[in-house]
Amino acid sequence: MSNGLVQNYERMVACGELTADLDQRRVVDGFAELGDALVNYQADRRRSPLASLFSPRVQAPKGIYVHGGVGRGKTMLMDLFFETAAIEPKQRVHFHEFMQRVHGQVHDRRQATSKGYVQAGDPIPPVADDIARSGLLLCFDEFQVTDIADAMILGRLFTALFERGVVVVATSNRHPDTLYEGGLNRALFLPFIAMLKDRMNVVTLDGDTDFRLERLNGTPVYYTPLGAPADAQIQDVWMRLTNSERGERSTLEVQGRVLDVPQAAKGVARFSFADLCEKPLGAADFLKVARNFHTVILERIPALTPEKRNEARRFVHLVDSLYNHKVKLIVSADTDPDGIYSAGDGTFEFARTVSRLFEMQSDVYMALGHGGQ
Repeated sequence: MSNGLVQNYERMVACGELTADLDQRRVVDGFAELGDALVNYQADRRRSPLASLFSPRVQAPKGIYVHGGVGRGKTMLMDLFFETAAIEPKQRVHFHEFMQRVHGQVHDRRQATSKGYVQAGDPIPPVADDIARSGLLLCFDEFQVTDIADAMILGRLFTALFERGVVVVATSNRHPDTLYEGGLNRALFLPFIAMLKDRMNVVTLDGDTDFRLERLNGTPVYYTPLGAPADAQIQDVWMRLTNSERGERSTLEVQGRVLDVPQAAKGVARFSFADLCEKPLGAADFLKVARNFHTVILERIPALTPEKRNEARRFVHLVDSLYNHKVKLIVSADTDPDGIYSAGDGTFEFARTVSRLFEMQSDVYMALGHGGQ
């Protein structure tokens, strides 16, 4: 396994897909070491099928938590590791989507209990059982905690996952010590941080180089400033993509609700910023859009003031969903990406969105097939 991972990385450097980087190579070597440990771990579990029931248990290897600035290649390296990891089952998921799923499972379990379908009790252990069955190796992209509902459930959930022998790998823009920083009742969250640092090797991948920005090539998919010229350019793009003056209005069903799509044609959806980010929509809505359309046109993005923090947060989640599913994004905006939300709560997290908006203009990103995770 380790040879495959290292060889894949070295091949990408040799053919110019990646720039040689000592910090990245150090992370690759750490992943390769974990890959070898996982092979031995799975073999030991197969030799001891009852190890989870009787002591001593088969000891799971420590996972890896890679943190650092935007554009340093954290996700790319984790994906290389995941592809070559010789362990089954395994699961790779965006952390925000994972938590949405967990909250849904907990809710469903509580509903079933209230109706007498299942015996009363803590819903976390059966949810952890389901997750462990889906992935003995669990890889998270963009690990971050900003929601108190997530913060309050994570300690119990991860304790149960580690007890079931799940190995966790994660990428994040934040060091574990700064997760949920400033959050309500953060003192109750600190034991979870300590557990992460005990069960995962914390690795820094940082530096001045943003490899996403290096790949920019000026693909005309981002139009600024707003006005008649930008509107005309967006309409021209729409017509070239769909061969139509205007798309059909359509709807998507999201958890029993209806999400309106103002225009859609040939796998392309057209929204205004107000359609998606000035309404009370969330991650489930944006994921539905990302899964159903290979291209999204998003018009008239304004420069957001600090008072527009809710709109900025929705925009972050929207871009995350589109990016993770390799959706092509065509934009008209009042300003360049780094000026959309430059002051206010959440600007640290918004920096990742800025980087992704730049990357999503590149030839490399535009050449990727729709689907992602």
